[in-house]
Amino acid sequence: MKEGMHDILILDGGMGRELKKTGAPFKQPEWSALALMQTPELVSDVHKRFLEAGACVITTNAYALVPFHIGENTFREQAFTLAQNAAELARGAVNALKSDGDKRRFVAGSVPPAFGSYRPDLFDASRVADILTPLIKAQEPYVDVWLIETASSVEEAEAVVSLIKQHSTLPLWLSFSVSNRETSNEPVTLRSGEPLSEIAPILSEVQSVLFNCSQPEEMEDAISITRSLNASINIGAYANSFSERKRTHAANALLSEIRDDITPARYVEYVKTWVAAGATIIGGCCGIGPEHIKAISDVFGQKSTK
Repeated sequence: MKEGMHDILILDGGMGRELKKTGAPFKQPEWSALALMQTPELVSDVHKRFLEAGACVITTNAYALVPFHIGENTFREQAFTLAQNAAELARGAVNALKSDGDKRRFVAGSVPPAFGSYRPDLFDASRVADILTPLIKAQEPYVDVWLIETASSVEEAEAVVSLIKQHSTLPLWLSFSVSNRETSNEPVTLRSGEPLSEIAPILSEVQSVLFNCSQPEEMEDAISITRSLNASINIGAYANSFSERKRTHAANALLSEIRDDITPARYVEYVKTWVAAGATIIGGCCGIGPEHIKAISDVFGQKSTK
């Protein structure tokens, strides 16, 4: 798991929209959890497609396994089992393609925002353990690293990092979501409005810091700022391809339109700027499919940026 700072580690892309493209059941509020409940074989197929495209890291399909998406009753009755199934599917897909001695393919356990994406206003520290502990315990036997996804505030990040450390000694990757700016002259902020510099203290608590579920235009500046805060930490990015939206628009309020200008070729051009800024972990979020990951792999797969 200790990748050299000059090696590019390729993540998978967005699970939810890829499931939708395959014809899997997909709607709000359940999002990608619906396919896990009804057609788990399609979840496995998506994992395999990303691996075949060149992904080295497969993230478990546990992002929507919170009350915000599946409701309090379903969460209480099924969250642990569903999270376990998600981790087993990811592990199975990786093991099926992983040759002996291949250490570059592994499973990241998704630790989702407990109260919905882009909603720092809903964050309730008193409920974090109740919501996320079942997901952590269920996935722990099957994953190689934890990926805290779409953290929208420093408070949220600190609470989740602390919780995971109470239950696991696996490496921790922490991914923040930054706000989409009107112009590049505006400061880079978390979804909470906090300046990105506020993440500096928590960087020493994790092995890698990433940025996800923001538009690709936002990533280069976020990476550059983070590199200035910490010269040695691994930095990554996996952007979405959502259309422009108001800053107050919750990520999961509806099925967002996908930009048609984020072709694989164009996405790779963004990725090149991220790598130049200091990123060593690269993938995709919502709307970024296997074709985008293949394009990244064709340029950066098994290569060094030295």
